[in-house]
Amino acid sequence: MSPVSKSYKTIKLTKEQTTTWITLNRPNKLNAINATMLEELSEALDTIEKDSESRCVIIIGEGKRAFSTGADITELQKLTQETASKFSRKGQKVFNKVEALSKPVIAAINGYALGGGLELALACDFRLASEHAELGFPEMKLGIIPGWGGSQRLPWTVGAAEAKRLIMLGNRVKADEALRMGLVDKVVPQNTLEAEAEALAQRLLESLPTALKNAKHAINSVTQRSLEAGLKKERDLFVLLFSTKETRERIDSFVSKRNRKVGNRKLD
Repeated sequence: MSPVSKSYKTIKLTKEQTTTWITLNRPNKLNAINATMLEELSEALDTIEKDSESRCVIIIGEGKRAFSTGADITELQKLTQETASKFSRKGQKVFNKVEALSKPVIAAINGYALGGGLELALACDFRLASEHAELGFPEMKLGIIPGWGGSQRLPWTVGAAEAKRLIMLGNRVKADEALRMGLVDKVVPQNTLEAEAEALAQRLLESLPTALKNAKHAINSVTQRSLEAGLKKERDLFVLLFSTKETRERIDSFVSKRNRKVGNRKLD
């Protein structure tokens, strides 16, 4: 794969013929999404949208441990009511770009896809998971809710009952369970994940670009009629929780606990 001329700090953008790969590139942070990554994802998506040679996109995480563990907890720790609104709006806007991209987008989930990482995957058109992938929404542990579209896209994907179990109970699911509930489309061995994603891209490339674009637009229009209102409600509730003392204490406690476990590879 050849790198695109623009270099980034938190992602890698590479092109293989008509397929463009976006790699979330913070492996030492399990590809946690910070403000810089959101900005760079947004810019990369704009570049891909304008590139007539790029006809399909694959998003993957650097390394074998994680697609992304979601929003960088150290940034959540700093949020106030005012900045929480901006943070939520930015993430929603970027993930809306993924969903609205005129080309199909495949999430290749190569490990943990938690919180905002799963919200990113849900904005993609297809989700492939490695057999050791683990997916979920741990936000309840922090006293908050998903703020980047997860509360809206998850029920459309798996139904309200499954969405409540994942979000309200904070359940995590392994790849086989995610497949059963329709959260992912296929489970494959870790060492074939990239090849399987490329094979799916090639199948999509057999169709005319205009046909793919219009099919995606037509299907998305079913949910997008209510998405805008739903995202505003999600954002308002996400911000409201940052006004509470209890949420602040939960987040601070989580960070303190994790800092004490430096060197321990297990995720909280």
